[in-house]
Amino acid sequence: MSRKPLFLLLPGLIFILLGFAIPSGIMLFAPPGVGTGEIFVRLGEMLTDPFEQAIILRTLGLGLIVMAICLILGFPIAYLLARSTSRYAGVWLALAIFPLLLSNVVRTFGWIVILGSKGALGQLIVFLGFADEAPQLLYTELAIVLGLTQLFLPLAIISCYSAVAQVDAGLDDAARGLGASKTRTLWTVVIPLSAPGLVVSATLVFAGSATAYTTPYLLGGSANRMLSTELFSYSAVTVDWASASATALIMTILVFLVSGVSSLATRRKGMVS
Repeated sequence: MSRKPLFLLLPGLIFILLGFAIPSGIMLFAPPGVGTGEIFVRLGEMLTDPFEQAIILRTLGLGLIVMAICLILGFPIAYLLARSTSRYAGVWLALAIFPLLLSNVVRTFGWIVILGSKGALGQLIVFLGFADEAPQLLYTELAIVLGLTQLFLPLAIISCYSAVAQVDAGLDDAARGLGASKTRTLWTVVIPLSAPGLVVSATLVFAGSATAYTTPYLLGGSANRMLSTELFSYSAVTVDWASASATALIMTILVFLVSGVSSLATRRKGMVS
């Protein structure tokens, strides 16, 4: 076996090791002035504390909701763009992922304008007669979901588009020629073959949602804390490195757990299909 591929991979592996793996390991298990035992003790306390449990469940729940919404909305858009024969398909794809070029802070402040007490959405609800006064939409879990969905939907679209584009369109025609409907072709051909890309998309969206700080902080307020805002508080306000490392460890476990479950589910879907 040629060693040339190994030498080509070596610079990237060294960069990942020095720039990600080692710093992450230090952050999780050996922060400044804290022993590994203290981290696991604090981890146990957080897992049994009702207040911390609520934050963990909120992070997991909202992350899963955002992930599901982004896949439900993003996959059909990606499928239509990947199968489009229009000469403007590239333009539509560029428009779909254009929000990725904008700052997260700018997009989040846009939701503050929309969801505020004098915002457009609240005023619309009052105008339509659904309420006598604008409801409290800002600083709620709904606001966090809306903000995170708008934040990561373009990422879901581009990930799903890449996966669908790799599935030969001729397979769609073959399935239709054998009598399969468009819906059955989608479920039995396109989705199983693009499943690895869907797993990547789901993982990226959940990881981004579960670890995002700016959007939950600005749209959720202090009443709807998530693990990311807790991590910032522990590391930058109270400077509690044991709690910060335990929080980061929980976030890491959640991301790997959801990624593993998503991968297992798509494998079983592929086996059944």
